[in-house]
Amino acid sequence: MYQYVTNLSDLQAYLSGAALVSFDFETAPDEQWRNDPKAALDPHKAHIVGISFSIAEGSAVYLPVAHRTGHNAAPLVEIWQWLAAELFTIPAVTKIAHNLAFESAFLYARGIVAQEPVYDTIAAAQLTLKGNTAFRGLGDSGLKGLVKQLFDVDMPSFEDVTAGRFFDELDPSDPATLNYACADADYALRLYHKFNAWFDRYLPRHRWLVENMESPTAVYCGIMKYNGLLVDAALMEEKAGQCGRELERLRGEIAFMIGDVNIGANASTSAFKRYLYKDLGLPVPKTTAKYQEAVDDEALVLLAEYCAEHRPELAPLFRLVQEYRRWGKIRSTYIDGYARYINPATGRIHTDLLPLATETGRFAARNPNLQNMPRASADDVGVRNFFVAPEGCVLLSLDFSQIELRVGAFYCRDAKMLDTYRTGGDIHDATATVIFGPGQHDKEQRVISKNVNFGTFYGLFPRGLQRTLKLKAGQNVTLEQCERIIANLKAGYPALARWQEETKQQAERTRYVETFLGRRRYLPGITSTDWGKKSFAQRCALNTPIQGTAADMLKLAAGRILAGLSERPWLRPLLQIHDELVFELPEGRVAEAVGFIRQCMEAQPFPAFDVPVIAEAAVGPRFGEMKELEEFPDE
Repeated sequence: MYQYVTNLSDLQAYLSGAALVSFDFETAPDEQWRNDPKAALDPHKAHIVGISFSIAEGSAVYLPVAHRTGHNAAPLVEIWQWLAAELFTIPAVTKIAHNLAFESAFLYARGIVAQEPVYDTIAAAQLTLKGNTAFRGLGDSGLKGLVKQLFDVDMPSFEDVTAGRFFDELDPSDPATLNYACADADYALRLYHKFNAWFDRYLPRHRWLVENMESPTAVYCGIMKYNGLLVDAALMEEKAGQCGRELERLRGEIAFMIGDVNIGANASTSAFKRYLYKDLGLPVPKTTAKYQEAVDDEALVLLAEYCAEHRPELAPLFRLVQEYRRWGKIRSTYIDGYARYINPATGRIHTDLLPLATETGRFAARNPNLQNMPRASADDVGVRNFFVAPEGCVLLSLDFSQIELRVGAFYCRDAKMLDTYRTGGDIHDATATVIFGPGQHDKEQRVISKNVNFGTFYGLFPRGLQRTLKLKAGQNVTLEQCERIIANLKAGYPALARWQEETKQQAERTRYVETFLGRRRYLPGITSTDWGKKSFAQRCALNTPIQGTAADMLKLAAGRILAGLSERPWLRPLLQIHDELVFELPEGRVAEAVGFIRQCMEAQPFPAFDVPVIAEAAVGPRFGEMKELEEFPDE
């Protein structure tokens, strides 16, 4: 039965004693944004029109709070105070929503930080199977699609109910309005029971992940999206001008060498490809998946190396083309690509953080993908400087130090690796000693050791290592040297090779692999007779437990931070990027913030994890000007 309520006592009577409450917000744009077609989804441009609640299947109430016609609930101040204190933040009630990140952002806009226990049915959907070995993706997890698939019910569409109007223009007592609003909460509760029954039968550990990790992470993601990163638009415009001038200069220099060949925006046109491989007669160092001649970055590096030796007169061309591409990517991805997402209501970019968009459980981002911005060490153009703190505030980041290497050491149980981390040693120096022997190691050896470490646990092959060292580290190492490096690595870390073989064998027996906390990834290709498919599945078997467990550790840390945000309203989570969490806060609160966040990130993630976890802090007025903090305050 669906009904609408307009006073606190009726709402309290409905919710009284409920241990499970699903809820859903209906929203509408603020007056100045009524012409923005997506404004209703943005808590900076929109407001909550009404809230539906459900405590039992087939039952729900709708609380109208900002409709322009009909009757709204009153008194609103008292109602919101009660909801904040007696529902959204208390441990006695599990708060359920479909797309909890959305609801949490609108709550956060009202100063409410939703607290555990929470349950996101979108997260649950993505951790259940849609086939024998395929988990649902975000695109398979919409509420209406799931309800049709799992309950064979056609829910009315927003367009059918609103008929071109905003939701606040509907009368909340109208049966169609009431049914639409209440059904969202009702079916979110039904999905909660449906998914938990599935988890309990097939994958109990995934239920634990949803309840204890992914749902709090969804709340945290909603808060990050709401806060966003403040953009220095003037600097972005200045860099756009610089990019334009550099691209014009480089186009002119390239044209001087190759004539009127059309190179396009990224020097990857068919005309440029024909010029390289047909007109110049250069060898094809690499092909695409469709067996066409490649002109990607790796192909250009290989062509440049060939020309340096055999066609030195062409070497300057490849330097110019690589520089042209670099400036083109800066403009298209980091300037034009970012600028279109600056929110006019805030002057900030509010990226979508997707905590379940990868098979390992690592975050992804979109609209725009701020995770792909250059690292500070490789950001010579200053892309990170586009993001600044407001006056009187600073940006703060805490980054897990070598988290995947630490997780790898935990998994493989190699005594030398574990001892290095437990005694505060340098793992890169330890690996250099394993590969090159004891003593002082020169810069080249350190570079090789670092690059070897980042591929150590994922199965190194001589040719792959040679390519990595050439393209990523600028080191020309022979195949024989790579073979010797890998042999020394396996001999020096004997438990590593054993773990790799045991993990691959276990995955071949079960046809899946799991993180330590139980996130499963199916690997049907691991028994394939096709070497390419089998080899890929074996690499996944090695990297998923490590990358996935590291991702789980970051999400657990985010959950601990979430629990402390209500009493620290000055601490604003902004972004997750790689193994790093970014915040905005007043200048005078840095010591307090670092102590709190560090405590959350360095806490033992689960009882079995016996490798020290280190979070390194950096602070600055701009994201590109972060200075490492040498001392970590404890309070």
